[in-house]
Amino acid sequence: MEDLLLENWEKLGQVALMTIASFVILFLFIRISGKRTLAKFNAFDFVVTVALGSTLAYMMLAMVPLAEGVMVLFLIIALQYLFAKLASTSDKMEHLINSSPRLLFYKGKYLKDNMNTEAITVDEIYAVVRQAGLEKLDDVLAVVIELNGEISVIKKSDTLGGKSSLEDLDIPDSEGRDNL
Repeated sequence: MEDLLLENWEKLGQVALMTIASFVILFLFIRISGKRTLAKFNAFDFVVTVALGSTLAYMMLAMVPLAEGVMVLFLIIALQYLFAKLASTSDKMEHLINSSPRLLFYKGKYLKDNMNTEAITVDEIYAVVRQAGLEKLDDVLAVVIELNGEISVIKKSDTLGGKSSLEDLDIPDSEGRDNL
């Protein structure tokens, strides 16, 4: 019965020590790497988070030596930083690393092809419109699924001119960008 609860006291102490060391090391790496590591997830950030968590678990359970675990944590965070830098300097890398935002609803019309691609239903659009504090769809200019999977509701504006936040989206052909 003892084997099910505890292999031996030495192993328990090793796991406790590795957990403390791993936790402190990961905390320091995340503080050094900046806010991006803690940002809301896009697909790339999700992969980084899963990789960090898996590595940390192996380190805490003393399944890998501390130095090897530290190297893996360092490389994951360094790669995240490198890819983020590449994405910020190259449009091709930006599109490779991050998905693009996509219109789901625009000027009173559901964009069914985009909704199907993103697996979003009309009921989900109603829900985000309500969460935005709006009752009437007539008050909504657009609904957009963002890079990180969140859905944004853009209210119609009473002011003319200025740059639109929708300029980077594929606007349906019947509605030119001049109308934004």
